[in-house]
Amino acid sequence: MNVKDKKIENTPKRQGLVIFSEIEKGAGLEGALKIKSEQVVAEISASNLKGRGGAGFPTGLKWKFAAQEKDEQKYVVCNADEGEPGTFKDRVLLSEYAPLFLEGMIIAAYAIGAAQGFVYLRGEYKSFVPALEDELKEMRKNSLLGENIGGKKGFNFDIEVRLGAGAYICGEETALIESLEGNRGEPRNRPPFPVNTGYNGHPTIVNNVETFAAVVHIAAKGADWFKAIGTEKSAGTKLLSISGDCGKPGVYEAAYGISIKEILKMADAKNVKAVQVGGASGICVPKSQFSRTIAYEDLSTGGSIIIFGQKRNLLDVVENFLEFFEEESCGQCTPCREGIPVLIEAVKMLKKGECGKEYLKDILSLCETMQLASKCGLGQSCPNTFISIIDDVKQEYALSKDSKQEKAFNG
Repeated sequence: MNVKDKKIENTPKRQGLVIFSEIEKGAGLEGALKIKSEQVVAEISASNLKGRGGAGFPTGLKWKFAAQEKDEQKYVVCNADEGEPGTFKDRVLLSEYAPLFLEGMIIAAYAIGAAQGFVYLRGEYKSFVPALEDELKEMRKNSLLGENIGGKKGFNFDIEVRLGAGAYICGEETALIESLEGNRGEPRNRPPFPVNTGYNGHPTIVNNVETFAAVVHIAAKGADWFKAIGTEKSAGTKLLSISGDCGKPGVYEAAYGISIKEILKMADAKNVKAVQVGGASGICVPKSQFSRTIAYEDLSTGGSIIIFGQKRNLLDVVENFLEFFEEESCGQCTPCREGIPVLIEAVKMLKKGECGKEYLKDILSLCETMQLASKCGLGQSCPNTFISIIDDVKQEYALSKDSKQEKAFNG
């Protein structure tokens, strides 16, 4: 099957206010090239666009730091290493909207003065490479890549696709850069930061596929248009990968500020026990908190929304996530390397009713240590689901007839 025929279907018909809105091919780049590079950075800053990979760092500020660096070699990297469990929205952009996010990379290159770009593609997405290469050839043919792009004298930039090796940790930007350089994918100590010391020691910006796609719309339609969507602190929209116990799973675009309750209605989910926001590294939101919203000021997410029905055992969910993290941990940090197996053992003890009240306190203290002392996001975030479900699981077992479980929680 040709990769161009492999579509990731969205339910309902794909539509949205930003990414899935209508835009003429090349309109964003055309608008960017009409103004100075520093004005492009200012426009992205004014839009309040934040990174769509989950961390939420202001995109314009990242570009400004890189643009200010005095270095003849600068790089633009698209993080297409979509490895978070439950996240599949970038697959849609890679397979159906490649010209959009590639155009965003070109705009970024103009803004910071970069001559080389990389699409760091998840190893499991290897099937997308031929179509991406075809698109890059077409862009070179139309003077959108190569020398004097868009007729702008001296603006030279090209993009290369690089495959990862299936490591979750390479979703972290410094581990990704290490992998790009041919090294083992391990997070670097920061500072220095990639914006001044990135790929091969040169200034580098790393942005998510969705972030680059949003950039094109901002460049074409303006910062004010973008800021008018979403909330005051969370401008624009978010692509959501919705899966789990629901009638209409798929990829949706929603304005920031949408509530969990509204998402469940959109996905035709009934009798829901909890919703995992942000994938395995996110938090589990109980039914009592379904009025909470997707926004940087409330529930921040890279895009994963996993719905759990009433029949799900949340401890099984946590155990599954922790086993995933145990496999994917690079092993550098003691809190992460040694802490995850302890958390897994604690979950198993809880399931058997063998985890006493004092031991549970110690485990929660370990979770806090991991969040504070781990080197990267994996170790910092892997206890999140465990912490977020404890109160909910306590109540569930307290209402059950299993006195052994109740004793485990109440001492």
